[in-house]
Amino acid sequence: MTAVTGGIVAVHAHPDDESITMGATLAHYAAIGVPVTLVTATLGEQGELMYGWCGGLDADHADQLGGYRLGELERACRAMGVGDRRMLGGLGCFRDSGMAGEPSAAHPRAFIGAQTGGPRHDEAVAALAQVLDELRPRAVLTYDATGGYGHPDHIAAHDVTVAASAHYIARSVPACRLLEVVRPRTAVRDALEKLWAGPLPEGFERPALGELGTLVGDDEWDVGIPVGPWAAARRAAMAAHATQLTVWAGSVDGFALTNLKAQPLLPVEYFRMLSGPPVSPGATDLLAGM
Repeated sequence: MTAVTGGIVAVHAHPDDESITMGATLAHYAAIGVPVTLVTATLGEQGELMYGWCGGLDADHADQLGGYRLGELERACRAMGVGDRRMLGGLGCFRDSGMAGEPSAAHPRAFIGAQTGGPRHDEAVAALAQVLDELRPRAVLTYDATGGYGHPDHIAAHDVTVAASAHYIARSVPACRLLEVVRPRTAVRDALEKLWAGPLPEGFERPALGELGTLVGDDEWDVGIPVGPWAAARRAAMAAHATQLTVWAGSVDGFALTNLKAQPLLPVEYFRMLSGPPVSPGATDLLAGM
């Protein structure tokens, strides 16, 4: 594949993370002709299964879930219009760690080892730096320092992206921004209340606000991308990850992971600047002024 430079690179830990956190953003930029590249670190081999999907493929049995999820990722990318999809370091270089403290985190290929100070951090940083040098993006996107809810692979993706981007942004021409995806507390609370006001699919639970992971202050974001016409693309991308979640449309679009806790999908996808050229407060374009 011929590299197209000057676009956006999104870095994620597992298949489905890209669609849940920034699916509308990636679809938006792909649709208007901005080159979008998705870099995924692992195949999500340790994922749980939604409603018994593909029973026997999970890590405790045949350990073939990763290959199946690769197909889901490809379908999600088609739904978002993302044509350049890559595995960090190559297919199979890193493996899903599962949650911290689980035996899977001790696997020699577990991506938790790419966290800052970990035995494979430098290797992962070098692999991503090579992608950035090739593509010369104007924006790099990933999770915040908590990984959104503390998953060790999300934290590793943040650490690797920050380190690789530091080298690249310091010498990049044209300039590049590094941003992390965040969720403002009031926006999530309001969307959650609206979600609860309507009917939920049978069997799903109503979580407390504190169960929805890391939330930031209402002024702790810099760029908000309106979902608008990209809501359907986001839903389609999420629906492609059927082993991991279910998604539905309503007055507020909702989804649930394997814990069956109904969560709202926000009408805006929010990002916070980490480095690069500043943006005006309340910007609605990751590439504004560039």
